[in-house]
Amino acid sequence: MSKPVLVLKFGTASITRPSGEPNEPVMVDIARQVAALHPHYRIVLVSSGAVGAGKALIRDYRGDITQRKAAAAVGNLLLLNQYSRFFSIYGVHIAQSLCERQHFANRDQFLQLKQTYEELWANGLIPIANENDVVSSRELKFSDNDELATLIAVGFGAEVLMLCTSVGGLLDANNQIIRRVERFDEQVFGVVRTDKSSLGLGGMASKLTFAKLATRMGIRVVIFGLSEPDSLRRALAGETGTEFPASETAMSARNRWLASGSLVVGRLQVDMGAVRALTQRRSLLAVGVRAILGEFAAGEMVEILDEQQVAVAVARARISSEQLQQQLNQQNVDVANASDIVLL
Repeated sequence: MSKPVLVLKFGTASITRPSGEPNEPVMVDIARQVAALHPHYRIVLVSSGAVGAGKALIRDYRGDITQRKAAAAVGNLLLLNQYSRFFSIYGVHIAQSLCERQHFANRDQFLQLKQTYEELWANGLIPIANENDVVSSRELKFSDNDELATLIAVGFGAEVLMLCTSVGGLLDANNQIIRRVERFDEQVFGVVRTDKSSLGLGGMASKLTFAKLATRMGIRVVIFGLSEPDSLRRALAGETGTEFPASETAMSARNRWLASGSLVVGRLQVDMGAVRALTQRRSLLAVGVRAILGEFAAGEMVEILDEQQVAVAVARARISSEQLQQQLNQQNVDVANASDIVLL
């Protein structure tokens, strides 16, 4: 049996100093702990910190999108050099993987990415992934590495997704770490603070959002910190941090990809009759659509909302939003085939 997949995500605040420079002692300890887990898992390390590491070399840095991209171009090299140096101490070699959202939205590109990772793992290498900020067509604030780590975990069928945070886990109103979360309800999201690191883009709300998605796809999630000795090993063992147990799922790999890795570009609000049809594994017809939110082309992914605007499914559209608008009241117009719909 092949080793299980473990996805580790380290945020900017976890591995850099307040100035943005890589925190070498922390990175050395990460390398040590990850190297100890390496014989037992196929590991992907998702690391933020490139912008923070590179911004000191950008003159008159103000943090606009172009400067952030330039800082990332510099910082990625600095960060990977550090990781390479520290992992080599423990006899482990790394590889760089710069990802874009389209790599997960396009099934063929995603499968190529997966094959590349399989080859890296077969050769004992640990891929270190980051968003390809230099050429990304979206502003960085709309996509963070919590999302990237989740897409990798779901797409590759990871056993565990671990998200590192500077606060060590999900805190309650008394600043105590909540050890285990069984359900994602209003009470859980209600304890989230809105503050975050000045260097990072994500926060606890982001982590909870993607933890909810990952657990739904059968992945155990742990949010943890690095302040305690052997914190990574202990968090994996359930001794520190906040644990979110996996839900049971029999979803196929393709449907997991549809539900998580695909880039949703539009939304459709449907009536209760359409919702009932979806739960009976039937196709979505135009007569059940009540509102078209956003523009999309045939073949692109859309999110399906019920009358209360709660997401109930994602689907690959068979027709464009423009065509759908013209055919809303026509009978037997397939908006999405049942085989391309995944219930959430």
